[in-house]
This record gives sequence, C-alpha cells and structure tokens, in this order.
Amino acid sequence: MGKNISNIKDCYGCGLCATVCAKKIIEIKLNKDGFYEPQITDIDKCTNCGLCSDVCAFSHNDTALGKEEITINSWAAWSNNERVLRKCSSGGIGFEIAKQLIEKDYKLCGCRYNAETGRAEHYIATTPEDAIASIGSKYIQSYTVDGFKAINRKEKYIVTGTPCQLDSFRRYIRKFRVEDNFVLLDFFCHCVPSMWAWNKYTKMVEKQTGKITYASWRNKFTGWHDSWAMSLDGENTETEKVDWHDSYNLLIKGKKGFYNSRLSQGDVFYNLFLGDYCCNPACAKDCKYKYDRSSADIRIGDLWGKTYTDNDKGVSALITFTQKGKEIVEQLKDVTLIEHPFEVVAEGQMKRNVHKASTYPIVMRFLKSGFGLDSKTWKVLHFTNRVCKKIQKTLNK
Repeated sequence: MGKNISNIKDCYGCGLCATVCAKKIIEIKLNKDGFYEPQITDIDKCTNCGLCSDVCAFSHNDTALGKEEITINSWAAWSNNERVLRKCSSGGIGFEIAKQLIEKDYKLCGCRYNAETGRAEHYIATTPEDAIASIGSKYIQSYTVDGFKAINRKEKYIVTGTPCQLDSFRRYIRKFRVEDNFVLLDFFCHCVPSMWAWNKYTKMVEKQTGKITYASWRNKFTGWHDSWAMSLDGENTETEKVDWHDSYNLLIKGKKGFYNSRLSQGDVFYNLFLGDYCCNPACAKDCKYKYDRSSADIRIGDLWGKTYTDNDKGVSALITFTQKGKEIVEQLKDVTLIEHPFEVVAEGQMKRNVHKASTYPIVMRFLKSGFGLDSKTWKVLHFTNRVCKKIQKTLNK
C-alpha cells in the first residue's frame, strides 16, 4: 500500500482521504466519467504520513469490521408515525433512529439533496427538524467532504451513508480512537450512477419546471411497491413552492412534485440507473458490501420479498451487525419491530455486484456528449439498450 492516494483511480469517492489530510492538499472532484475521485493538489506538501491510505476502504481488501466482530440480528420495522411513514422511502426506521438519537444529544451527519448545487451532500443536523431533510433515498453519489470535516470527534454522532463511505469512516474513527462516540448506519446499496446522467436528466426536466428547487426519488402516492418515482419542482411551478431546505413542510405536506415520472412508466433516469448503464466502475468491480457484509452498526433498506407483499405503506429491513447497534434498536420507541431470520429481512436484496450493461461504453460516451435525454440520439440508443438486454437475457438462460 502506498503512502498516499496519488495513484487511486475509479475509487468509491468516499471523501475520507480529503477529510483526514492535515495539509489540506486533497480535493474530491468529479472525474471525466462523472464520479467523485481524490486529487492531490500539491504533492510537494505531502509528508507521506499515510493517513489518507489508512482510512481508504478502496485500498483494503477486507472490511474494517472483521467477521469476528459481527453478530447479525434482523427485523421488519416501521414508524408508528403516519406522517413519517408516508414521507419515507420504506418504513421510516432510519429517520426514527436518527431522531431518537438526536434526542439523546447525538448529532446527525446525514445526506440531503441541495437543489442550489444540484447534488447530494452530507451535512450536520442538530435537531429532529434539521434531520427531516435527510429523509428519503437519493440515488446519486453524495459529496461528503464538507459534512465530514464539520464533525467534532469529541462529540456524539450518528453517521449515515453508503457501505463504502462508512467502511472508510470506521477506519477513520478507529485511527483516532473515538469509535465509542459514533453510530454508523448504512443501507442496502445497488450502485451509484454517473453524475453526468443526473445532470442530463435535470437539464431535460428543467425545460418544463425551470431551475429545480426540490427533488425526491421515491414516493408512495400509488403505494410502496410502486414507489420508484421522481418528483421535482422548479421555479416555473405555479403551485405553492417548498424549498429543499424547508424540511418540516416536506414532512407535514407529503410534498408531491410538479414533474412526476415513475420507473413503472419508463422513467429515463431509473432506466439508466437500475439498468446499470452508467454505474461507478468501483461498484461493479470492487464493491465488498453486498447482502450481509458491512462495517456499520446498523443497516436499513426496503423489505422486499414475499412476507410483506400485502403491505403498501412501507416496511423497512433493519439489521444490526454490532452489539451497539442492537442496543440502539431495542431502545427505540413508537416503532413496530418484528424479528425475522436475516434471509427473510434481506430477501430481494442483491448478493452480487452489479454487472455493467453491454452498451455501457456507448452510454457513457453519450452522457459526455452534447445530446440530451429528449433527443433522437437517445431514443435510438435507448432502443439499442433494450434489444441488447433481451439478447443478454436469452444467452444467459
């Protein structure tokens, strides 16, 4: 392993190397394919202390949390608060954990969508009202650096993020011997798509909405099982506007966007994302966090599968990997917890890494081009993608 991350390419983009660098010479920027990646801005100032490599999950073959440290417990779970249940992607258990820890003097380092910058960002919440902005899935890569740098290691935090982000974060807090101050919560992760896909999508939508002021990736207006739905508002929206930071209103009103498009209706962003046409190369080749592998205390997700097919309000999969996580779950109030074997709770979740679609190189070239997602070029490419998918399925039988 090298003394710094100067040779790291196509990594997870977790941002911990930039967070830990005492010389402040590491920046996290989008690379040519639209994924976050570290860049050393002044190599002559590097002291080769090795901290950036030490906290880098991408540079290690194993997870920070060893198998001998893990004891799995699992539940179906949901909030008993109807407003929380309605707004959250699945059962609202992630928000309930964060809210109740904040009430015990923790702070939240979570992820919200910032419509002003057009990206997902980690931030610090100190009240339950502040934490509402973190509700809901954001199916794009999060920029973590500002949020992580704002953490005071002497205080108590719950930190949420992708499994790879939190694997690096576990290494970070162990390095500084402050692990007891932190609770780590990750989720079942498909992959992260290129930001070029999101940028093209919002550019297309803004022709209708104007500059986007609000974005949501999931809603249950037609039920939890059909909740893969984009809802976006913009400056041209004639209805009452709700800004991205007006989080309390989002919860109370169950905000519905001006632009609405569902996966079941062929939404183009979801086709790109879930079709694996533009996933991060690290997600396909180097992910080590699928199914029951994690460095977090707690993992959440949707509880798909046969057990709760009749529930259309939303059920969370809730798993703990550590004793700390288990104790936190057992102390939760105003939630429903039903213990199940892990195989039931994780049913429908991915056991293997994503596989890049056969047309991946062509799609990535398109995303870097000047053509839009409403162009004839995309329509032809989309048709080609569908044909190739069908051929691939036939060959795999």
